[in-house]
Amino acid sequence: MKSSQQLNREISRELEFADISIAQVLFGDLNLNLHHLEQAAGVTIHARGNALQISGRQHAVELVVSLLEQLYTLIGKGCPVYGQDIAFAMKILASSPKARLEDIFLDKVYITSKNRVITPKSVNQKNYIEAIRHKDIVFGIGPAGTGKTWLAVAMAVSALASDQVNSIILTRPAVEAGEKLGFLPGDLAQKVDPYLRPLIDALNYMLGREKVQDLLEQGVIEIAPLAFMRGRTLNNGFIILDEAQNTTREQMKMFLTRIGFDSRAVITGDITQIDLPFGNDGRRSGLVEVKRILNGIDGIEFCSFSRKDVVRHPLVQDIIYAYEKEAGTSK
Repeated sequence: MKSSQQLNREISRELEFADISIAQVLFGDLNLNLHHLEQAAGVTIHARGNALQISGRQHAVELVVSLLEQLYTLIGKGCPVYGQDIAFAMKILASSPKARLEDIFLDKVYITSKNRVITPKSVNQKNYIEAIRHKDIVFGIGPAGTGKTWLAVAMAVSALASDQVNSIILTRPAVEAGEKLGFLPGDLAQKVDPYLRPLIDALNYMLGREKVQDLLEQGVIEIAPLAFMRGRTLNNGFIILDEAQNTTREQMKMFLTRIGFDSRAVITGDITQIDLPFGNDGRRSGLVEVKRILNGIDGIEFCSFSRKDVVRHPLVQDIIYAYEKEAGTSK
């Protein structure tokens, strides 16, 4: 193991890429990707043709060299790499230096109606995808912006497209996030729309609005509040329970016992954002309790996410850390 003194010493490394066209994509327009790397890693990068000289502290230089070499290979294999992907890749290697970006970024979960490829963006997201592929019930627990719901919907759409399931059922508990919405006008679909809009937005992005509307009318896709699941048996479907931190113990048990043959379920939630109106009966969130109750059962897997998996605006990660620090839960 290298000492901290070794890792902090100044070094310089040279890289040369065989294919100039791939190198140009990697470097970005006007070397913009390289400039972003300089700022993020605290190194200096000089480019000349298809060659680079990278200078700085040893640990930072080694990180950037590994990043560039792996991204070059990815681009060569036809994987589109955008500016945000470089930021995600850097976070992955910073926390897991031995990670293979190829294993993560080449895992095509789904290709949208506009030919955008949905892939995992972190090691935990990759593990989550693998769990959904191989387990009947998967829990995704972690802060906002970590891709829990997004990837679950992508996996559901992929399963439907490949005839692994006959239907997609998306549900949420109808709990208001600290606000009193009051009476909502309109028919049932209009009343539940505010609660289920994030799921509908994800479907629209992946399938297109017209396709989603057709599948809703055919009953292939069903979107309903959690209360509507009571008394049903859901066979041959991909079922997603979102915002599960707002379920009670009884609701969680009810949902999990709805799952029928040839079905799989994904339950997502953030236990730091519980909006349940706790009463004198001391009811706890169903998501908080379920890991203790079901942990160790074969066929069920719990996947945890942290602020390092956030794939939204970079400030979201800082905001989550600030709240964790204030609550004394930061790691």
